[in-house]
Amino acid sequence: MTARQPLTYDALVELALADPAVVGLVLKGSRAHDGMVTPHSDHDLYVVVADDATTELAPFAGHRTAELDLVIVSLTAFRAAGMPGPERYALARARIVLDRLGGDIARILADKARLRADEAFQDAGEWLDAYANSLYRSLKNHRDGQHLAARLDAADSMRFLLELLFALDRRPRPYNKYLEWELVRFPLPGWDTDGLLRAVDRISATGEPAPQRQLFTFVETAARAAGHGAVLDAWGEDLALMRPR
Repeated sequence: MTARQPLTYDALVELALADPAVVGLVLKGSRAHDGMVTPHSDHDLYVVVADDATTELAPFAGHRTAELDLVIVSLTAFRAAGMPGPERYALARARIVLDRLGGDIARILADKARLRADEAFQDAGEWLDAYANSLYRSLKNHRDGQHLAARLDAADSMRFLLELLFALDRRPRPYNKYLEWELVRFPLPGWDTDGLLRAVDRISATGEPAPQRQLFTFVETAARAAGHGAVLDAWGEDLALMRPR
């Protein structure tokens, strides 16, 4: 492509279709989320190349413009992408443009979208403890008149809470941009989506103790039901500060 003819998404797809080394094309980001495309949305595209194959698209590795953000990876590297890591959610909700492996690309994405039971249990326990820690700090700071610190800790606790709730459902947590999109289309079992989003919004903005304690009652019930009572019990008498008065 020349300076007058920059590489476009459609042109790249055409080149990939003509290249036998390319075994998959996977589109992620806003263009893989219905209703999230804006005039500023680019095409975030993975080009998956067969292991030990040479692709004619190699010169475009790392290509990034306002229209096209391109990642070229081997099949083995694609299997490992986001496992674990922040890229996991993006690939969990990615859209398949090309799968020359008889559904293997789809199966790889499905694996990324579903945490293993042991992985989810361990992650949930860690996120629960992090949530409880920030909740406790927020409530203690509010009690002691440290209102800025209380709000900051409350906001931190919501980040850990969301990680926890999605881990309990064996799902990677969505990026903040896609949180509402995800919850509206794929609600968390046992949670009212509107109520949860309102609570997260209010707690993040105000750090008020009452909403934090009220939300904790639901979290504690869900966490104990999932087998994480020991994590909470380790907080001992400090749980009294987290629970409603």
